[in-house]
Amino acid sequence: MLSWLHLPKTATAPFCPSEVHGSIVIPEQASFWKKLSIFLGPGLLVSVGYMDPGNWATSIEAGSRYGYQLLFVVLLSSIAAIFLQCLSLRVGLATEQDIAQLCKTKYSRSTTLFLWIMAELAIIATDIAEVLGCALAFKLLFGCSLKQGIALTALDTLIILGLKGKGFRRIEAIILGLILTIGLCYFVELWLVKPYWPDVWLGYIPSIEKISATEPLYLAIGILGATVMPHNLYLHSSIVQTRKVSNTVEAKRMAISMNNFDTITSLFLAFLVNSAILILAAAAFNSTGHKTVVDIDQAFHLLDPIVGTSIAGVLFGIALLASGQSSTFTGTIAGQIVMEGFIDLKIPCWKRRLITRGLALIPALIGVSILGDQSTGRLLVLSQVVLSLQLPFVIYPLIRFASDKGLMQTFAIKGLSKFIFWLLFLMISAANIWLIWQLIFGD
Repeated sequence: MLSWLHLPKTATAPFCPSEVHGSIVIPEQASFWKKLSIFLGPGLLVSVGYMDPGNWATSIEAGSRYGYQLLFVVLLSSIAAIFLQCLSLRVGLATEQDIAQLCKTKYSRSTTLFLWIMAELAIIATDIAEVLGCALAFKLLFGCSLKQGIALTALDTLIILGLKGKGFRRIEAIILGLILTIGLCYFVELWLVKPYWPDVWLGYIPSIEKISATEPLYLAIGILGATVMPHNLYLHSSIVQTRKVSNTVEAKRMAISMNNFDTITSLFLAFLVNSAILILAAAAFNSTGHKTVVDIDQAFHLLDPIVGTSIAGVLFGIALLASGQSSTFTGTIAGQIVMEGFIDLKIPCWKRRLITRGLALIPALIGVSILGDQSTGRLLVLSQVVLSLQLPFVIYPLIRFASDKGLMQTFAIKGLSKFIFWLLFLMISAANIWLIWQLIFGD
């Protein structure tokens, strides 16, 4: 099943970014399909960030409260994510530097340190969501307490340790396996719950009227804030450089095209998963009169009696566990990229994992201890707010770098594409500011 992700002999280095750039060689005489198969992979690592446990809370609440109405928000958010990730890989391939490295080169030391701190906060917030998601999955599947589940998530550092030296392509293959697990679980769930598909398709039609009230608008912005992930932009600009191509305009243009295909395909899979979460909530809860389901554990316990089989809850828990574990890999690599790029500090990936997970475990345990086991949903939303705060601070330099003709040469964006990206920046920034305002000052 994973044969297309063959492992070239040159790709046996450890998977930390500084150790894998250019480690996968693209044979110049290879056929189109051979080259494409080698380029596939970075998009998969990025895509798991768009289906992590932080996305589940907003999609479940949106589906249970408003049925299929907010599916168009998932669609538009995914399109925005595709545009930004393609821009990120374009900058990485054209300049042969990632966004963090470019920030260090182009900005003052104080600005660089500020952007680094913001990026680290976003990565820790992402890891908190992964901790809570995995801990909740352990609780739902094995009956342990949420605190015990949080403690168990510390063990994934051993997984990172065990994978050192296995090669970047091995990581991509594992990520693919986890994504297929999530997708298969939701495919079976949707088959069991039997959504009314004509209403599903209508949900993808954009409508201002659907979000005219405060509550659906709040949820729509929450979906947007949980979809476009800041650390993924740093990550993507770096990991596309794991494929070695010649330093010519033609070779770089080919690499950008191949990686764009990889990104669009992978994020389409993430879009299907995020859609499936909302569709499942709409069909299982909204359609049966359960319109106040806002927590993941509440959804888990309601699925079995509504669907009529115990396998529904089990599949839900397995998908949640796979979601948290897959995001663990990308969070570790993104953290290494950010640390090396901004402050040129290189430490082993397992140590980086230990530090990040340790910083995530503390607030997760404190939050659960103070607010109780039913606080998971609120803590997940809070983690998304922190991500929303950081997002403009990576999109702005990304667009500036992509527009710089001296830096990008023939690959600089201009005209209509430049206008679209700045419009995206303004819309995402305004939406996230509104979300944060409502969370702090709203009723």
